[in-house]
Amino acid sequence: MTIDLEALYTDLHQHPELSFQETRTAGIAAQHLRDLGLEVEEGVGVTGVVGALRNGEGPVVWVRADMDALPVEEQTGLAYASTAKGVDPAGTTVPVMHACGHDMHVTAMIGAVEKLVAERADWSGTLVVIIQPAEEYGAGARAMLDDGILSRYPKPDVVLGQHVTPLPAGIIGVRSGTQMAASDGLTVTLHGRGGHGSRPHATIDPVVMAAATVMRLQTIASREVDPQGVAVVTVGSIHAGLKNNIIPAEAKLELSLRYPDEVTREKVLSSVERIVRAEAAASGAEREPDIETLHTLPATINDAEATARVTAALQRELGETSVIDPGMFTGSEDVSWFARDAGAPLVFWFWGGADPVKFAEAAAAGRQAEDIPTNHSPFYAPVIHPTIEIGVTALSSAAREFLG
Repeated sequence: MTIDLEALYTDLHQHPELSFQETRTAGIAAQHLRDLGLEVEEGVGVTGVVGALRNGEGPVVWVRADMDALPVEEQTGLAYASTAKGVDPAGTTVPVMHACGHDMHVTAMIGAVEKLVAERADWSGTLVVIIQPAEEYGAGARAMLDDGILSRYPKPDVVLGQHVTPLPAGIIGVRSGTQMAASDGLTVTLHGRGGHGSRPHATIDPVVMAAATVMRLQTIASREVDPQGVAVVTVGSIHAGLKNNIIPAEAKLELSLRYPDEVTREKVLSSVERIVRAEAAASGAEREPDIETLHTLPATINDAEATARVTAALQRELGETSVIDPGMFTGSEDVSWFARDAGAPLVFWFWGGADPVKFAEAAAAGRQAEDIPTNHSPFYAPVIHPTIEIGVTALSSAAREFLG
């Protein structure tokens, strides 16, 4: 019986789950893989799923999809929009949405496996399916590896993965070399001296300290990194205080840093620390700030030879004009941990999910940024067709390129 992929996608979209809480999603994916005849293990790296299809002698191909959602309130207006709530690690109830397309990733994975199972008489080797949790935390791949999957499953000859983006549906973006940036997530705690809002002279105000720090941090990318290079310094959250007439004792900043290489990474991290400590000193802080690393993600680097093979396979299946070089994305991914730990080549590509007509109209009007929602937007949702079909074709044809 053919799996209804549209029904699967809309169901997953309506029932998103936060990182390391993807129990329902994992159970659905695991059951589909079992129904397709794979050996399945659940609870890998907390909520991850691994499926194996051993189909004779030949290469070992790992294919990976992530499945966690984001604390975003959906505003797409779709009939199948999420109204789900979840509890974040701080214990706060938050809206939850598949604002990054991971529901589409799981759907395309299940469809690709179904296709490969149907065609198993035409290939030989071992397919290992990774349904990964907590990509949004940058922690899920590491959790699955630390849980020992490399010791329980055949090591890959290649690792493959894909991500839906606001490219037009029908377009694939893939390039050799650095496909996505490296990243660090930091929490900076600035320590002041709290007191009454009417007596600021008797305090050391961490809110003002934080404001000065945020503004100065923006000069790293604009004034310290070569304009021909790439660096992103984003302060994604600021938390300080509970009441308007109380100057708090501390302020917390959460930073997202992106760079293409280790040299730039070291420069940016050094500059962040210098600025944070200098602004604290300039504010008269009596205690040094605390700088904590939440995660470190390596650059997503596509192997040249393997990428050439995948590109050729995608061009054969979808047409040469449908496969483009999208340039380096400044977003980051944890998929490369699988390839790095295994010593295997990686190929990771993007596939379009935007309505091609709307995309063309927005491009013609110079309004892509305004009119085409991007990943992590409350308005982001790929068009169902042909996004599902292209994702299935891309992943299955890439895997077939390596399976004997």
